[in-house]
Amino acid sequence: MTSRYSSLERPGLDEAALRDALYAPKGSYGRLDVVAETGSTNTDLADHARNHAADWPDLSVLTAEQQSAGRGRLDRAWIAPERSSLIVSILLRPHNPAGRPLPTQSYSWLSLLAALALAESIEERTEIRPQLKWPNDVLVDGRKLAGVLAQLVPGADGGPAAVIVGVGANVSLTDQELPVPTATSLLLEYAKTTDRNVLLRAFLRRFAELYAAFRAVDGDARREWPDGTSLAQRVSDRMVTLGQDVRVELPGGVELLGRALGLDEHGALLVRDYDDERHTVTAGDVVHLRSVS
Repeated sequence: MTSRYSSLERPGLDEAALRDALYAPKGSYGRLDVVAETGSTNTDLADHARNHAADWPDLSVLTAEQQSAGRGRLDRAWIAPERSSLIVSILLRPHNPAGRPLPTQSYSWLSLLAALALAESIEERTEIRPQLKWPNDVLVDGRKLAGVLAQLVPGADGGPAAVIVGVGANVSLTDQELPVPTATSLLLEYAKTTDRNVLLRAFLRRFAELYAAFRAVDGDARREWPDGTSLAQRVSDRMVTLGQDVRVELPGGVELLGRALGLDEHGALLVRDYDDERHTVTAGDVVHLRSVS
């Protein structure tokens, strides 16, 4: 397939317009910075959160046109051509509307919340319906479109930890530019738009909406929201992992084979192995299996 873009034809992010759309009073964000290139937006934002906390409040955003040392889960490299992807990290200092910090056990839902926000916003803008793969991938017909990586930043003087949620989504990559053959991009899926300004604005707005609803229920993913849904329900409804035979590659080289049953109250994956024993998986790489021999 021949690219519809050259590097010069891939439009850049409009920092001023994004700020105008996302800052209060129109939006919920307190800070948004666009940089031309960085090693990793997650790493940079974590450094800012530790060393310049007063300047980087809850819902601060750092996004880049290109990153040279991006990492996904299990320390996998994530590099893409300039202006071909959404590369964005959000700093969170989770608290409820009364100002009380959310329970730290609720933080494990934040990467799933980000994946859901990305999937829902992409569907809204492109008419493609992405699915979720536990724990942090966004798929289109089984091919990886995006990944999410969350990390904790310890609070100063024993205060509440902050969370950095980073998202990398393939927007205008051609098939020759894909990092692996099992990936895809919005361009390759014939999306209605590949305008990163439109896509980033939609994602950040949806993220802020879901995050506000999550904070309003004190980080309880199973508590009902005003619209009758909950975070756990919306994630589960879009997660193709559930109900599938899976192989979970656990830390330490151990493998678990079984059926993915659902998510527990902390977003961990519940798996029943073929000896009918249940397991709660909090970390691991999941492979979807059509059949298990």
